[in-house]
Amino acid sequence: MKLLKTSGAVALLLASQMAAAQAWPTKTMTWIVPFAAGGPTDAMARDIADKVSRHVGQTIVIENVAGAGGTIGATKASRSPADGYTFLVGHMGYMGAGPALYKKLSYDPVKSFEPVFRFPDTPLVMLVGKNSPYKTADDFVAAAKANPSKINFSNAGVGSTSHLIAALFASRAGIEVTQIAYKGAGPAINDLIGGQVDAMFDQSNTALPQVQGGRLNAIALTSLTPMPKQYPGVQPLAEKTIPGFEAATWYGLYAPKGTPRDVVEKMHQAYLKALTDKAWTERMAGQGIKLLPDAQYAPDAFGKFTAAEVLRWNDVVAAAKIQLD
Repeated sequence: MKLLKTSGAVALLLASQMAAAQAWPTKTMTWIVPFAAGGPTDAMARDIADKVSRHVGQTIVIENVAGAGGTIGATKASRSPADGYTFLVGHMGYMGAGPALYKKLSYDPVKSFEPVFRFPDTPLVMLVGKNSPYKTADDFVAAAKANPSKINFSNAGVGSTSHLIAALFASRAGIEVTQIAYKGAGPAINDLIGGQVDAMFDQSNTALPQVQGGRLNAIALTSLTPMPKQYPGVQPLAEKTIPGFEAATWYGLYAPKGTPRDVVEKMHQAYLKALTDKAWTERMAGQGIKLLPDAQYAPDAFGKFTAAEVLRWNDVVAAAKIQLD
């Protein structure tokens, strides 16, 4: 009798969960963005949430939970109910490099979440000042090899995308550089414009106004292919300087572990419908954001990608000896 009662309780619980998943969504959803409002992650999240909400049939509210390089917001999301109403906007920093950067991380990017879908990627641009002697990435690498640790990169802060990509670049190029951390991308770019630092990696979409405005020169791309409309004449590092080099700021949506698979799939399908808006996707592409094949947006593919990125950045962070706690 006890066994029958237990089995019945389990069956009722499963039936209740299935019914809830089928009815989902019935109320407003929250996407946690672990950075302050107004930054590139927040802007992309709001843009995508606006489009997805139209196809999923409910309002999506952005909740900014900033601090500790995004790990505070990620922790909050990992501890939220797995009911399909709270999601995390993930970023390569705290979801890829986080386990290597922080010894005491209270979540696991792979084990604590259900991957929902990957956003389009944002390649980076290697920038130098207008009066810089470095006209190409090859010029820069040659100078760095001749002057170990004397050439520097500015970045938006320790553990930021600009910091991590510069570390990856230096490792793959076999050079030693000095990294100078700033409190945000703004002051890091300002000192690059002023000639106080030698170079910086910035996202292709946010760097574009500085390059088009003539304040900075772009000398290399981290994408595998050129971007002739946005950065005419600028070669990818992969073409010559570092064969096979590819890196981008990646983002994606995650749900707390245990969120019903049906909910994850419905959210993913709403996203795919949003991507059929050609005017929207063309606007993103025009800003230098890289659209991906639909298969790479899928939950399973995004999960495998996240796991691979954790391993990749573990090696880079260890080689660069970066530690945040």
